[in-house]
Amino acid sequence: MLDHVGFQCSDLAASAAFYDATLAPLGVSRLADFKVALGYGGGEHADFWISELSEGDGFRESHIAFAAADRAQVDAFFAAAVASGAEVLHEPRIHEEYHENYYGAFVRDPDGNNVEAVSHRPE
Repeated sequence: MLDHVGFQCSDLAASAAFYDATLAPLGVSRLADFKVALGYGGGEHADFWISELSEGDGFRESHIAFAAADRAQVDAFFAAAVASGAEVLHEPRIHEEYHENYYGAFVRDPDGNNVEAVSHRPE
C-alpha cells in the first residue's frame, strides 16, 4: 500500500548506525546515500528513508513496523537494537490483543520513534 516512509533525524549518523544494525537481521540494507538522506530496502528500491532534521517544530513520535519473515528475525532485530543502545518498549512476545500470531518487539530509535519488527506467522 505504501511506496515509502521517511523520518527526520536529529543525528543522522547515530540513526544510520542504529538502522544499519537493526534492519540487517530483517534482510534490509542501506540502498541509497545522498549525504542528507539515506534509503533502506529489502529489494530493488528504498522504501524507508531517514534524513537530517530540516523542518517542523519539536518532536512528534512516529511508529513504524518492519515485516519479519519469522519470530527468529524479530528476536534478531531486538538483539541488534538492544546492542545498539535502544530503549526497550516491549521485548519480543505474542501480542494477543492484536491477534493470536502477532509476534513483535518494540524499541525506540535514537530520536525516540517507536520502531517495531513483527511476524504474523505461527511458530
